[in-house]
Amino acid sequence: MDSGYKYTVFVDDNFHYGDESERYKLGEFSDCASAVAACKQIVDEFLEQNRGKFDDVFATYCMFGDDPFILTDDPACKFSARDYARQRMATSE
Repeated sequence: MDSGYKYTVFVDDNFHYGDESERYKLGEFSDCASAVAACKQIVDEFLEQNRGKFDDVFATYCMFGDDPFILTDDPACKFSARDYARQRMATSE
């Protein structure tokens, strides 16, 4: 069933926080779950690639990781990359 909403995922660079010239469009998705899954994959890849390299991988993510987010008119579709990274690090300890 088509919800009528469009879900566009963009990715910012935490190292260049606020610099929209460092932003890129990952893609458009037909549903919220697919957009959230794409965002989670970006965060998961950073965390996995940097696990064991730094004492505090979450802090490293906040400084240098990619920050995916979803633009949509769907009020029920929410995702916070920082909250997700925090949750992932808490469950991996």
